[in-house]
Amino acid sequence: MYDETHQDTVQLAGSLLLAHPHLKDPNFACSVVLLTTHEDGGSVGVVLNQNTGKRLRDYSPDFVDLDLGDLPVYIGGPVSPDQITLAAWKAMPEEGQFQLYFGMEPTIAQSKLQTDPDLEFRAFKGYSGWSEGQLLGELEDNAWVVTEIDSQSISEFDGAELWRRLIIEVNPELGLIALEPEEPDSN
Repeated sequence: MYDETHQDTVQLAGSLLLAHPHLKDPNFACSVVLLTTHEDGGSVGVVLNQNTGKRLRDYSPDFVDLDLGDLPVYIGGPVSPDQITLAAWKAMPEEGQFQLYFGMEPTIAQSKLQTDPDLEFRAFKGYSGWSEGQLLGELEDNAWVVTEIDSQSISEFDGAELWRRLIIEVNPELGLIALEPEEPDSN
């Protein structure tokens, strides 16, 4: 949960936003958002756990020519859904760092793919965006739970399982709510 008293000390860019279990917006229910930018004018991120089941080659043959065709494609969010954004990351636990490359040009992504086998690559269709003050308002309304990046979890898990694992780690009470069936009457 977001603590308004720590608003100035919390660095939101580079953190994860976990949808509160009661958030029912179909774009964000059970989502894990990597917040890449948070500034006075607004915020931008991508949903990490909505895999389309497709590869980049399914969207354009140009990516096959650049050896990027096998990258998994995720729904990054509802804004500009036809825009493809390339991203890569790796954890550097010995240095306590998480290295993120976001919004790479295809030729740069190809170069990094060939030179750094430790990078995890993904492509995103669309992105998630908030106008000035909108995200802070949603945080105050407890629509999101803010946490640090857990590089191991985001690399090993996907879909609702990733969301559940992270929300349980952050807040076990919310984790119990997250484990409830969506339609209890069908049990």
